[in-house]
Amino acid sequence: MTTSQTVILVNHDGMGHGPTELQHTLIAKYLQILLDDGKFPAAICFYGSGVKLVCEGSPVIEPLRALEAQGVLVIACSTCLNAYGLADKRRVGLAGGMGDIIEAQWRADKVITL
Repeated sequence: MTTSQTVILVNHDGMGHGPTELQHTLIAKYLQILLDDGKFPAAICFYGSGVKLVCEGSPVIEPLRALEAQGVLVIACSTCLNAYGLADKRRVGLAGGMGDIIEAQWRADKVITL
């Protein structure tokens, strides 16, 4: 297991561009490879439409829970959850403010935006 001081930012409901199904497939594979390889970021922060990935019906709830169980901090922007009407549908991670996301970024040695 390798835990780095890397923070991953997710600002879309998936990864890349294209049909939603493809974006969901890509983010699911990305998260699964992190788990399989035992390479864990310090945090994964979700904002914008990315917050949909931590909510009921998301195809990546289980890998996110598994990463969280390995000590990865999962933060969803509470402002974004509220804007999308998803505050009560969050199923993984914590609802944090922009200050929490900024704090995670400042502590990071590297920030990756998907």
